[in-house]
This record gives sequence, structure tokens and C-alpha cells, in this order.
Amino acid sequence: MSDIKAPTIAPQAGKTGADAPLWFRLMGSQSLRAACYQLLLGVLIVYFSYWLYANVEANLRTQNIATGFGFLGNIARFEIGEKLIDFTARDNYYRALATGLLNTLYVTGWGIVLATLLGFAVGIARVSANGLLAYLASGYIELMRNIPVILQVIFWSVLIRNLPSPRDAITLGDLAFLTNRGLTFALPAAHTGWRWCALALLTALIASLALAAFGRRLRERRGHTLPTGMLSATLIVGLPLLAWWLSGAPHQLNRPVLQGFNFQGGGIISPEFTALLLGIALYSSAFIAEIVRSGIQSIPKGQLEAANALSLSRWQILSHIIIPQALRVIVPPLTSQFVSLSKNSSIAVVVGYPDLTNISNTLMNQTGQALEVIAIMMVVYLTFSLLMSLLMNVFNRIVAIKER
Repeated sequence: MSDIKAPTIAPQAGKTGADAPLWFRLMGSQSLRAACYQLLLGVLIVYFSYWLYANVEANLRTQNIATGFGFLGNIARFEIGEKLIDFTARDNYYRALATGLLNTLYVTGWGIVLATLLGFAVGIARVSANGLLAYLASGYIELMRNIPVILQVIFWSVLIRNLPSPRDAITLGDLAFLTNRGLTFALPAAHTGWRWCALALLTALIASLALAAFGRRLRERRGHTLPTGMLSATLIVGLPLLAWWLSGAPHQLNRPVLQGFNFQGGGIISPEFTALLLGIALYSSAFIAEIVRSGIQSIPKGQLEAANALSLSRWQILSHIIIPQALRVIVPPLTSQFVSLSKNSSIAVVVGYPDLTNISNTLMNQTGQALEVIAIMMVVYLTFSLLMSLLMNVFNRIVAIKER
């Protein structure tokens, strides 16, 4: 019986990937499909933005409201009580916004400094071996971070407004007077020597930073240590004193004098600025304190035990072991707190401090061009956040652990 072979079915000739049409191969590309989806989404966003802009422009034209930023060159016709640059009602809206911007930067800068100092102090106290100190620090944190910041600002404003009038002022050594109009204090009289002192102080600060960097490199490369703290303190104190002495040792003061219903002369810290500064700084300091606490507790206990075994003082342990390593954990979340503090300064409108938001509200009421003014505020606060994040990221790279 002969072998019967089963018939074999030859595969049908089909089109391979190389023989497929070009459009078919392109549609099979995952990267191309993703690019098409993104392009389609971008076109839809542009179309929607254009439709929204055209709709808003048509509605504003119907109400006879002009569009554009040309109104910024018009005369402001209002005064600003607290300002860092000269401003009168005859200046334009550009200068009014610049005045508000500088006021915002001023209160934000002081708020960051005060919140950082308080936050570090309370955070270190939070992990202190002293039970009472740790308990007080914990109570401060829970109190401050659980009360809304706007209520804290209003509380300080009401408290300051209930201080005595200028005629019954609280006297602080005949050099300062605390009233419901603010804190009035004596200032050095105008003299060129003070400018040299300020320049000497700035030079000393820059030299101290350079000295600290040099000392760090010397310690890392050769193991030698320099008393950078003592040298920096000597520069910061001694150089301005030397400039003061060489410029004639000016000592005249511009003292505030009660005239009528208020003090004249000297300097003044307004109630609005004080209430806003205390509110945003104390609120942020509670969160910074918790960040500092977590950074300190992230350090292995073995390092602290080794430092104690070497008989290092508490200050040496804190400055040479705890803080340098804790900064690597503290800086990233600290950035978000600084950004949050800068945005919280916009509640100045509640107490009447003339910051950017407050002055922008006045512009909107006078011109009716709310969209343009709000756009300016959005761009300004966005720039604040991005610049602050950039600077803190640079600082974070400096304190980060560097691989060898």
C-alpha cells in the first residue's frame, strides 16, 4: 500500500509590513498617533481661547468698555498712604502698580525672614530635651497652623487699633512710641557717614559668605577648620564700626515729636503693615517649624551619639552635624512655604495695606478693565513663584549631598 501524502495548503500571498501602504504604516506608529492627538488638542485649545477672547471682546465693546493696556499711562488721581518710592495723585497707573509691587516685595521679604527665624527656633525647641520647652513649642505650632491666616491678620489689626492714642502713647525709652497709629521710632539724622556704614555692612556680608565657602572647601579637601563664625561676626560688626568712626562718628538722631494728634519725624511702622506681617509670618512659621523638626529627626541617632562621645558641645553638634544635614531635607518643602507666604500677602486688602492686590482693586474700580488688571496680577504672582522656586532650587543644589 503506497503512502498517501496529505495535501499541503500553501499560505496565501499577503502583504507584509514593508509592502503595506504608507498611510497604513504611519497609522501604526505609536509616536505619530501621540503627536497627532497632541496637535489636535492644541488646535482645540487655540480655537477655544480665540472664541473666548472674541466673545469677551464683543461683550466689552457692547458695554463701551475699552480693551488693552493703554489705560496704564493715564493719571491715577488717588494717593497711596504707605510707599517706598515717591508717588502722587498726578502719577500714572504704571507707577501706582510699581508702588504696590514694591510694597508686596517688602512685606514678603520681611515675612520670609521672620517666619524662617521663628520656624527654626520653634522647630529646634520642638525636639528639645527640655519637656516644658518642647510642650510650649508644640502648643505654638498647633495654635498657629490651625487658625486661618486671614483671621490672624484681622486679630493683630484689631489688637493694634485698640492701643492707646498718640497722646497716651506707650513710651519705649524716649526713642520709640507705640500707639494705635503704629510704632514711631527715632532714626539716625541724615549724614553721609551712614551710607558708608551701609556699604561696609554689605561688603562684610559678601566677605562672610565667601569666607564660609572657602572654609567649607578647606575642610573638605585638607581637613583643616577655620573659625569662620568668629571671623564673620568680626567682619559684620567691625567693618561698619570702622566706617562709622572714619566718617566722623555721627550720632545725631531724628526723634519723633508729638505735634497735634500724631507724632512727626523719625520712622514709623504702620498698623496695617504690622498686622499683615505678623499674621502671615506667624502662620507660616508653624509649618516651617514642623519642616525643621522632621529634618532634624531624619538624622541617624548614631551620629548624635558619636558626637556626644567626642564631647562636642550642643552648639557644635547643632551647627556642624544637625543643621548641615537637616538642610537637605528641609529646603525642598521650605520652598513651597515661601511661595505660599508670598501669595498669602495678597490678603493685605483686608487690613488696607497698599500692596499690589489692594492697588489693583482700586484700578479696576476706576477703569473698569478688570481682565487686564487681573492678568497683570496673575503674571506678577506667577513670576514670584517661579523666581523663588528657582532660587531655592539653586540653594538646594548647594546643600545637597555631592557624590564623589
